[in-house]
Amino acid sequence: MRPPLLLALLLAILAGSACSQTAEEIIRKSEDLVKGKTCKGTFVMTVTTPSYTRTMEMDSWWVGNEKALILIRSPRKEAGNKTLKIGNELWSYLKNTETTIKLPPSMMLQSWNGSDFTNDDLVRESNLSRDYSQKIVGEEVVDGERCWSIELLPRPDAPVVWGKILYRVRKSDNLPSSQEYFDERGVLMRSMVFSDYRVMGGRKLPVKWMMINRAKEGHQTAFEIKDIRFDIPISDNIFSYRELEKRN
Repeated sequence: MRPPLLLALLLAILAGSACSQTAEEIIRKSEDLVKGKTCKGTFVMTVTTPSYTRTMEMDSWWVGNEKALILIRSPRKEAGNKTLKIGNELWSYLKNTETTIKLPPSMMLQSWNGSDFTNDDLVRESNLSRDYSQKIVGEEVVDGERCWSIELLPRPDAPVVWGKILYRVRKSDNLPSSQEYFDERGVLMRSMVFSDYRVMGGRKLPVKWMMINRAKEGHQTAFEIKDIRFDIPISDNIFSYRELEKRN
């Protein structure tokens, strides 16, 4: 039985609307769902290497891509260490020695606290729309979910290290599925895999993120959201040198 004409037209319009989304719109929606305008959360990070496994718990505050503060709560020997980002500037505070170090821009892509995440990953310095051109290159099925595959190539003179990023976004809810990072020669250097999608902080999220280091066998870092709140008022006092050097 053929569907009524009105229903057929509506389905056609909806299908056309979904297909008409640009790569930039898809990624912006995906990033907005995960980040929010402001955010405060508690996270657990587990670093795994062939030699050891270590776990850190931290509290973090973010305002878009402009401001961030990360406070380590455990383990005890690292508790109280902080990372502060304001605009393009980044500082690290070490509680045991009560020293504050300003990190140069060249350190943004260095490992954060020995993990497979970079300083840039944790404090959100990079802006995908600003730094990369974006193009839908196909569709894939990942864990039973249809996904857009979007290729990101660095814009001329963009301050980025990756030669290409392949970003997969689920079509059902616009949430990220995975990200692959390639160097300038096209060699896969690391992969981010998202999983455990559920409602937290009033919105559906991938609660578990796994960064796999493709350059170092057996090295990976798991990042799990324990608690999170979005679009809440956050005082500017949080992102200050006084707060950075305050003993918690």
